[in-house]
Amino acid sequence: MKPYSQPNAESTWWAVVRLLRWDKPSGRLILMIPALWAVVLAARGRPPIPLIGIIVLGSLATSAAGCVINDLWDRNIDPQVKRTRHRPLASRVLSIRTGLVVMIIALVSAAGLATYFNPLTFILCIIAIPFIGLYPLSKRVFPIPQLVLALTWGFAILISWSALSCGSHQPTTPCLGVETWLLWGATVLWTLGFDTVYAMADRRDDRRIGIHSSALLFGRYAGHLVGFCFGLTTVFLSILGLVMGLTTGFWVGIAIALSMWITQYMRLIRRRIPRHTYGDIFQQNVGVGFILLVGMITGTVI
Repeated sequence: MKPYSQPNAESTWWAVVRLLRWDKPSGRLILMIPALWAVVLAARGRPPIPLIGIIVLGSLATSAAGCVINDLWDRNIDPQVKRTRHRPLASRVLSIRTGLVVMIIALVSAAGLATYFNPLTFILCIIAIPFIGLYPLSKRVFPIPQLVLALTWGFAILISWSALSCGSHQPTTPCLGVETWLLWGATVLWTLGFDTVYAMADRRDDRRIGIHSSALLFGRYAGHLVGFCFGLTTVFLSILGLVMGLTTGFWVGIAIALSMWITQYMRLIRRRIPRHTYGDIFQQNVGVGFILLVGMITGTVI
Protein backbone atom coordinates (compact mmCIF):
# COMPACT_ATOMS: atom_id res chain seq x y z
CA MET A 1 0.00 0.00 0.00
CA LYS A 2 1.24 3.49 -0.82
CA PRO A 3 2.13 5.54 2.25
CA TYR A 4 -0.56 8.16 1.67
CA SER A 5 -3.32 6.02 0.22
CA GLN A 6 -6.80 5.92 1.70
CA PRO A 7 -7.81 2.80 3.59
CA ASN A 8 -10.70 2.18 1.17
CA ALA A 9 -10.77 2.64 -2.59
CA GLU A 10 -13.12 5.29 -4.00
CA SER A 11 -14.43 6.04 -7.46
CA THR A 12 -12.61 8.54 -9.63
CA TRP A 13 -15.75 10.66 -9.89
CA TRP A 14 -16.08 10.98 -6.14
CA ALA A 15 -12.37 11.76 -5.88
CA VAL A 16 -12.89 14.59 -8.39
CA VAL A 17 -15.82 15.85 -6.31
CA ARG A 18 -13.51 15.95 -3.28
CA LEU A 19 -10.77 17.60 -5.33
CA LEU A 20 -13.23 20.40 -6.19
CA ARG A 21 -14.34 20.49 -2.52
CA TRP A 22 -17.96 20.07 -3.59
CA ASP A 23 -18.37 17.72 -0.64
CA LYS A 24 -17.57 20.73 1.61
CA PRO A 25 -19.83 23.56 0.42
CA SER A 26 -18.84 26.08 3.10
CA GLY A 27 -15.70 27.13 1.23
CA ARG A 28 -17.67 27.59 -1.99
CA LEU A 29 -20.39 29.62 -0.27
CA ILE A 30 -17.97 31.90 1.54
CA LEU A 31 -16.55 33.01 -1.85
CA MET A 32 -19.98 33.36 -3.40
CA ILE A 33 -21.31 35.54 -0.58
CA PRO A 34 -19.17 38.68 -1.24
CA ALA A 35 -20.01 38.45 -4.95
CA LEU A 36 -23.70 38.46 -4.03
CA TRP A 37 -23.16 41.36 -1.61
CA ALA A 38 -21.74 43.41 -4.47
CA VAL A 39 -24.42 42.68 -7.04
CA VAL A 40 -27.22 43.27 -4.53
CA LEU A 41 -25.85 46.63 -3.40
CA ALA A 42 -24.91 47.77 -6.90
CA ALA A 43 -28.48 47.04 -8.01
CA ARG A 44 -30.05 48.49 -4.85
CA GLY A 45 -31.56 45.12 -3.98
CA ARG A 46 -32.95 44.27 -7.43
CA PRO A 47 -30.18 42.61 -9.47
CA PRO A 48 -31.05 40.93 -12.80
CA ILE A 49 -31.73 37.23 -12.27
CA PRO A 50 -29.52 36.10 -15.21
CA LEU A 51 -26.61 38.05 -13.76
CA ILE A 52 -27.07 36.33 -10.39
CA GLY A 53 -26.97 32.96 -12.15
CA ILE A 54 -23.75 33.85 -13.98
CA ILE A 55 -22.13 35.05 -10.74
CA VAL A 56 -23.13 31.90 -8.85
CA LEU A 57 -21.83 29.60 -11.60
CA GLY A 58 -18.73 31.74 -12.05
CA SER A 59 -17.87 31.61 -8.37
CA LEU A 60 -18.27 27.82 -8.38
CA ALA A 61 -16.01 27.45 -11.43
CA THR A 62 -13.41 29.86 -10.06
CA SER A 63 -13.42 28.23 -6.65
CA ALA A 64 -13.05 24.80 -8.27
CA ALA A 65 -10.05 25.97 -10.29
CA GLY A 66 -8.49 27.52 -7.20
CA CYS A 67 -8.86 24.31 -5.19
CA VAL A 68 -7.22 22.23 -7.89
CA ILE A 69 -4.36 24.71 -8.38
CA ASN A 70 -3.80 24.76 -4.62
CA ASP A 71 -3.71 20.96 -4.41
CA LEU A 72 -1.36 20.66 -7.40
CA TRP A 73 1.08 23.05 -5.72
CA ASP A 74 0.73 21.29 -2.35
CA ARG A 75 0.54 17.65 -3.45
CA ASN A 76 3.81 16.88 -1.62
CA ILE A 77 3.05 19.09 1.40
CA ASP A 78 -0.54 18.08 2.12
CA PRO A 79 0.43 14.50 3.12
CA GLN A 80 2.37 16.02 6.04
CA VAL A 81 -0.63 17.93 7.40
CA LYS A 82 -3.27 16.07 9.38
CA ARG A 83 -6.19 18.06 7.95
CA THR A 84 -5.14 17.65 4.30
CA ARG A 85 -3.34 14.31 4.04
CA HIS A 86 -6.33 12.52 2.49
CA ARG A 87 -6.95 15.02 -0.31
CA PRO A 88 -7.09 13.18 -3.66
CA LEU A 89 -3.78 14.47 -5.06
CA ALA A 90 -1.99 14.19 -1.74
CA SER A 91 -3.10 10.59 -1.22
CA ARG A 92 -2.38 9.73 -4.89
CA VAL A 93 -5.98 8.70 -5.48
CA LEU A 94 -5.87 11.04 -8.49
CA SER A 95 -2.90 11.62 -10.77
CA ILE A 96 -1.33 14.97 -11.60
CA ARG A 97 -2.62 14.59 -15.16
CA THR A 98 -6.19 14.24 -13.92
CA GLY A 99 -5.75 17.29 -11.72
CA LEU A 100 -4.47 19.32 -14.68
CA VAL A 101 -7.41 18.25 -16.85
CA VAL A 102 -9.93 19.19 -14.15
CA MET A 103 -8.18 22.54 -13.62
CA ILE A 104 -8.31 23.35 -17.34
CA ILE A 105 -12.01 22.46 -17.52
CA ALA A 106 -12.77 24.70 -14.54
CA LEU A 107 -10.76 27.62 -15.96
CA VAL A 108 -12.34 27.28 -19.42
CA SER A 109 -15.79 27.19 -17.81
CA ALA A 110 -15.02 30.33 -15.83
CA ALA A 111 -13.67 32.05 -18.94
CA GLY A 112 -16.77 31.12 -20.91
CA LEU A 113 -19.01 32.61 -18.24
CA ALA A 114 -16.85 35.75 -18.14
CA THR A 115 -17.68 36.48 -21.79
CA TYR A 116 -21.15 37.48 -20.57
CA PHE A 117 -19.61 40.51 -18.87
CA ASN A 118 -18.62 43.93 -20.17
CA PRO A 119 -14.96 44.56 -21.16
CA LEU A 120 -13.89 46.03 -17.80
CA THR A 121 -15.36 43.12 -15.87
CA PHE A 122 -13.76 40.62 -18.24
CA ILE A 123 -10.37 42.31 -17.72
CA LEU A 124 -10.84 42.08 -13.93
CA CYS A 125 -11.54 38.36 -14.33
CA ILE A 126 -8.24 37.97 -16.20
CA ILE A 127 -6.31 39.99 -13.60
CA ALA A 128 -7.69 37.75 -10.84
CA ILE A 129 -6.14 34.59 -12.36
CA PRO A 130 -2.54 35.25 -11.22
CA PHE A 131 -3.77 35.85 -7.66
CA ILE A 132 -5.59 32.50 -7.72
CA GLY A 133 -2.50 30.74 -9.07
CA LEU A 134 0.06 32.39 -6.81
CA TYR A 135 -1.74 32.02 -3.46
CA PRO A 136 -0.39 28.49 -2.86
CA LEU A 137 3.13 29.66 -3.74
CA SER A 138 2.84 32.62 -1.36
CA LYS A 139 2.61 30.20 1.57
CA ARG A 140 6.22 29.28 0.88
CA VAL A 141 7.71 32.79 0.61
CA PHE A 142 5.33 35.40 2.09
CA PRO A 143 4.74 35.73 5.85
CA ILE A 144 1.02 36.54 5.47
CA PRO A 145 -0.32 34.39 2.62
CA GLN A 146 -3.82 34.92 4.02
CA LEU A 147 -3.55 38.50 2.76
CA VAL A 148 -2.99 37.19 -0.77
CA LEU A 149 -6.12 35.08 -0.43
CA ALA A 150 -8.02 38.09 0.94
CA LEU A 151 -6.99 40.20 -2.07
CA THR A 152 -8.10 37.35 -4.32
CA TRP A 153 -11.47 37.33 -2.56
CA GLY A 154 -11.68 41.08 -3.16
CA PHE A 155 -11.99 40.48 -6.89
CA ALA A 156 -15.43 39.01 -6.22
CA ILE A 157 -16.53 42.51 -5.25
CA LEU A 158 -14.92 44.30 -8.19
CA ILE A 159 -16.10 41.76 -10.77
CA SER A 160 -19.70 41.59 -9.55
CA TRP A 161 -20.09 45.34 -9.00
CA SER A 162 -18.57 46.30 -12.35
CA ALA A 163 -20.68 43.67 -14.14
CA LEU A 164 -23.76 45.67 -13.18
CA SER A 165 -22.57 49.25 -12.90
CA CYS A 166 -20.04 49.48 -15.71
CA GLY A 167 -21.86 47.74 -18.53
CA SER A 168 -25.06 47.99 -20.48
CA HIS A 169 -27.30 47.67 -17.40
CA GLN A 170 -28.82 50.83 -16.06
CA PRO A 171 -26.50 51.70 -13.17
CA THR A 172 -27.89 52.98 -9.91
CA THR A 173 -24.47 53.70 -8.38
CA PRO A 174 -21.21 55.03 -9.86
CA CYS A 175 -19.00 52.54 -11.67
CA LEU A 176 -16.53 51.34 -9.01
CA GLY A 177 -17.21 54.33 -6.80
CA VAL A 178 -16.49 54.83 -3.11
CA GLU A 179 -19.22 52.32 -2.18
CA THR A 180 -17.42 49.62 -4.18
CA TRP A 181 -14.12 50.20 -2.44
CA LEU A 182 -15.71 50.30 1.01
CA LEU A 183 -17.27 46.89 0.33
CA TRP A 184 -13.96 45.68 -1.13
CA GLY A 185 -12.12 46.75 2.03
CA ALA A 186 -14.69 45.05 4.25
CA THR A 187 -14.38 41.84 2.23
CA VAL A 188 -10.57 41.81 2.31
CA LEU A 189 -10.54 42.36 6.09
CA TRP A 190 -13.25 39.77 6.74
CA THR A 191 -11.40 37.21 4.60
CA LEU A 192 -8.08 37.91 6.32
CA GLY A 193 -9.86 37.34 9.63
CA PHE A 194 -11.65 34.08 8.90
CA ASP A 195 -8.73 32.61 6.94
CA THR A 196 -6.41 33.35 9.85
CA VAL A 197 -8.82 31.35 12.02
CA TYR A 198 -8.62 28.54 9.45
CA ALA A 199 -4.80 28.66 9.59
CA MET A 200 -4.74 28.53 13.39
CA ALA A 201 -5.79 24.88 13.26
CA ASP A 202 -2.68 23.98 11.23
CA ARG A 203 -0.05 25.92 13.16
CA ARG A 204 1.80 22.90 14.50
CA ASP A 205 2.06 21.19 11.10
CA ASP A 206 2.87 24.42 9.25
CA ARG A 207 5.67 25.27 11.66
CA ARG A 208 7.15 21.79 11.29
CA ILE A 209 7.22 21.81 7.48
CA GLY A 210 8.12 25.50 7.06
CA ILE A 211 4.87 26.91 5.68
CA HIS A 212 4.03 30.56 6.43
CA SER A 213 0.72 31.83 7.79
CA SER A 214 -0.67 34.85 9.60
CA ALA A 215 -1.50 32.50 12.48
CA LEU A 216 2.19 31.66 12.87
CA LEU A 217 3.44 35.20 12.30
CA PHE A 218 1.20 36.67 15.03
CA GLY A 219 1.54 33.67 17.34
CA ARG A 220 -0.40 34.13 20.57
CA TYR A 221 -1.75 37.41 19.22
CA ALA A 222 -3.43 35.74 16.22
CA GLY A 223 -6.80 35.86 17.98
CA HIS A 224 -6.37 39.60 18.47
CA LEU A 225 -5.57 39.99 14.77
CA VAL A 226 -8.83 38.24 13.93
CA GLY A 227 -10.74 40.51 16.30
CA PHE A 228 -9.07 43.56 14.75
CA CYS A 229 -10.01 42.42 11.23
CA PHE A 230 -13.62 41.74 12.19
CA GLY A 231 -13.82 45.08 14.00
CA LEU A 232 -12.54 46.98 10.95
CA THR A 233 -14.92 45.00 8.73
CA THR A 234 -17.76 46.36 10.86
CA VAL A 235 -16.40 49.90 10.48
CA PHE A 236 -16.13 49.64 6.69
CA LEU A 237 -19.62 48.15 6.39
CA SER A 238 -21.07 50.81 8.68
CA ILE A 239 -19.54 53.62 6.62
CA LEU A 240 -20.88 51.90 3.52
CA GLY A 241 -24.36 51.84 5.04
CA LEU A 242 -24.19 55.55 5.80
CA VAL A 243 -22.86 56.46 2.34
CA MET A 244 -25.56 54.43 0.59
CA GLY A 245 -28.32 55.44 3.00
CA LEU A 246 -29.25 51.85 3.81
CA THR A 247 -32.23 51.28 6.07
CA THR A 248 -33.00 49.36 9.25
CA GLY A 249 -32.61 45.83 7.87
CA PHE A 250 -28.97 46.46 7.05
CA TRP A 251 -28.20 47.77 10.53
CA VAL A 252 -29.92 44.80 12.14
CA GLY A 253 -27.69 42.52 10.05
CA ILE A 254 -24.60 44.49 11.13
CA ALA A 255 -25.62 44.23 14.79
CA ILE A 256 -26.11 40.45 14.58
CA ALA A 257 -22.81 39.98 12.71
CA LEU A 258 -20.91 42.11 15.22
CA SER A 259 -22.32 40.17 18.16
CA MET A 260 -21.23 36.90 16.52
CA TRP A 261 -17.76 38.26 15.76
CA ILE A 262 -17.34 39.44 19.36
CA THR A 263 -18.31 35.97 20.60
CA GLN A 264 -15.82 34.38 18.19
CA TYR A 265 -13.07 36.74 19.32
CA MET A 266 -13.69 35.89 22.97
CA ARG A 267 -13.34 32.18 22.14
CA LEU A 268 -10.11 32.72 20.19
CA ILE A 269 -8.25 34.57 22.95
CA ARG A 270 -8.73 31.83 25.52
CA ARG A 271 -5.57 30.15 26.73
CA ARG A 272 -6.59 26.62 25.74
CA ILE A 273 -8.72 26.24 22.61
CA PRO A 274 -10.07 22.87 21.39
CA ARG A 275 -9.02 22.22 17.80
CA HIS A 276 -12.61 21.99 16.58
CA THR A 277 -13.17 25.62 17.62
CA TYR A 278 -11.38 26.92 14.53
CA GLY A 279 -13.55 24.91 12.18
CA ASP A 280 -16.67 25.96 14.07
CA ILE A 281 -15.80 29.64 13.76
CA PHE A 282 -15.06 29.29 10.05
CA GLN A 283 -18.46 27.66 9.54
CA GLN A 284 -20.14 30.39 11.57
CA ASN A 285 -18.71 33.01 9.23
CA VAL A 286 -20.62 31.46 6.35
CA GLY A 287 -23.75 32.16 8.39
CA VAL A 288 -22.52 35.68 9.17
CA GLY A 289 -22.10 36.32 5.45
CA PHE A 290 -25.66 35.26 4.70
CA ILE A 291 -27.01 37.34 7.58
CA LEU A 292 -25.26 40.38 6.12
CA LEU A 293 -26.60 39.51 2.66
CA VAL A 294 -30.17 39.44 3.97
CA GLY A 295 -29.50 42.74 5.73
CA MET A 296 -28.24 44.26 2.49
CA ILE A 297 -31.30 43.08 0.58
CA THR A 298 -33.78 44.38 3.14
CA GLY A 299 -31.76 47.52 3.72
CA THR A 300 -32.03 48.49 0.06
CA VAL A 301 -35.57 47.46 -0.89
CA ILE A 302 -37.51 48.25 2.31
